[in-house]
Amino acid sequence: MAQSAALQHRAEQLAAALPPLLVAAERVAATVAQGVHGRRRVGQGETFWQFRQYQPGDAVPRIDWRESAKSQRLYIRETEWEAAQSVWLWRDTSASMDYASSAGLSTKRRRADILVLALSALLVRGGERVALLGSGLPPASGRAVLNRFALTLERPAEGASLPVFEPLPRYAQLVLIGDLLAPLPEIQDRIARFAANGLRGHLLQVLDPAEETLPFEGRVRFEGFEQEDSLLISRVESVREDYLKRLARHREGLADIARRAGWSFGAHRTDRPPHMALLALYGALGEPRGR
Repeated sequence: MAQSAALQHRAEQLAAALPPLLVAAERVAATVAQGVHGRRRVGQGETFWQFRQYQPGDAVPRIDWRESAKSQRLYIRETEWEAAQSVWLWRDTSASMDYASSAGLSTKRRRADILVLALSALLVRGGERVALLGSGLPPASGRAVLNRFALTLERPAEGASLPVFEPLPRYAQLVLIGDLLAPLPEIQDRIARFAANGLRGHLLQVLDPAEETLPFEGRVRFEGFEQEDSLLISRVESVREDYLKRLARHREGLADIARRAGWSFGAHRTDRPPHMALLALYGALGEPRGR
């Protein structure tokens, strides 16, 4: 009993020393990790994965004659698909990400930070190398990376709503998380530059539920987060339908930009648990190139 109490006390001490953001992200990652498998899959690579029985249509050069000689059956030697050499992550730090429509909701910035860090935790568990885009640091793996990411993400920061372009390794993958409310031509230009370098990417739009539904009634004054002029609307319900149509067109535009670049696109609301968005991102990273 004394030893158990000592271990619990030590665990509590270690947890208290961790950045709060990392603790929250680890909880999310642990929940998702229970339902996912590693990123290993059949494909082009040099690392041996498994033997399987020969099937009609398999190429003869793929037969492993040494293994087949041990029995009366022919066996194929399967190698492991080579996952991305590195995964680069970025989240929007513009002022609009600080929005939350109620005190009980996470800000968009906080949710994006948790998703970036939780995804990093899942990737590191699988032996992947990760990096924060714009940090100037090379991709790395291991527990120390998560602590460094958490400390970086928790620092107050205000930047652009789109990442600054920088050349990345050709077969890397890039994950961009933000509200993605910048004009579509600007987003198209930035994505096209990354995609032209052979990068495979993933877009995740994070919005507050009020941004998706415009639930306000009556006379409301809207204040911008990024030096926009305030807007007074006498009857918000009279513009709701047009607003929702415009938001839908913008999201369709984002999906089209991603599709034409060979990237994936997803959407997430801050009033919903982060686990499904994390699972979708992790699954997209594991898809073979060209899917």
